[in-house]
Amino acid sequence: MAKIEYPTYGIGNLVAEKSKDDLWVADRFKAYLSNNPHLQVVHGHSYYHLLYFTEGSGEHVIDFTHYPVKKGSVYFMKPGQVHRWFFGDAPDGYVINFSDGFLEQAFVRSQILELFPFWEPMVGPQVVEVPETMQPAVENLFETILTEQVAKKQMSREMMTALLIQLFVTIKRTMPEADAALPVNYNATILRNFQQLIERHFAHIKLPKDYAAMLYITPNHLNALCKDATGISAGELIRKRIILEAKRLLVNLELSINEIGDRLNFQDSSYFIKFFKKDTGITPETFRKQFQHA
Repeated sequence: MAKIEYPTYGIGNLVAEKSKDDLWVADRFKAYLSNNPHLQVVHGHSYYHLLYFTEGSGEHVIDFTHYPVKKGSVYFMKPGQVHRWFFGDAPDGYVINFSDGFLEQAFVRSQILELFPFWEPMVGPQVVEVPETMQPAVENLFETILTEQVAKKQMSREMMTALLIQLFVTIKRTMPEADAALPVNYNATILRNFQQLIERHFAHIKLPKDYAAMLYITPNHLNALCKDATGISAGELIRKRIILEAKRLLVNLELSINEIGDRLNFQDSSYFIKFFKKDTGITPETFRKQFQHA
């Protein structure tokens, strides 16, 4: 029997104002945090997660990358990512969680999210700092969404979807042009398909040439477009995904180092330890201890 990993929550696990079909939640963050104490430990989501702070301090750790908590910052997470908060001053702000199904029931394809770099963690920023001059406009959109959610008027789902997309566009317009630009061309499509293939196969397929074959391109072409879009090679993108999964599994104290190596299809634990240490500079056991005492 598989042992339990870090908890992964769906919208149905949350105490908040939400849609009856558990596809949507919007709330003020202070109330959301108070009503959901189980979110205080490291956890994952099965939904898209958007968080904006109006006050507070501390750290927001997303997939083991540390980001400061500060007013005007927006944090974006896709399904499957894990995170944790460490707060100094008491936080407040807004949180929105939604699923693909929420968009699709409003007749909006979830592929629309591909237009926004903050929903593409491999190539875009996961945190956007909204300029002070634009913060009132962003906060007004959050308030409008909350009002619409409570009012439950005719075509409320369609209105909230429209407001959500308006929020994404408004945030994207605050970003520097270089960060906001997502190429829409053949190579961008290949890179997106490569990302999806890595997500499905990283534990079993570790060589760029095998992914290139699935994409019907040469390994050199795949490597070149990865370097052009992300600054790192195709092989490094694969390794980073394996290391990320290893870190996620190491958070679960129920799993031994040997079991984690087996899950990631390493021939033996010593090879897994060397692989992990080469990338991170520390052993898996050291990483686990550091995270426990963070």
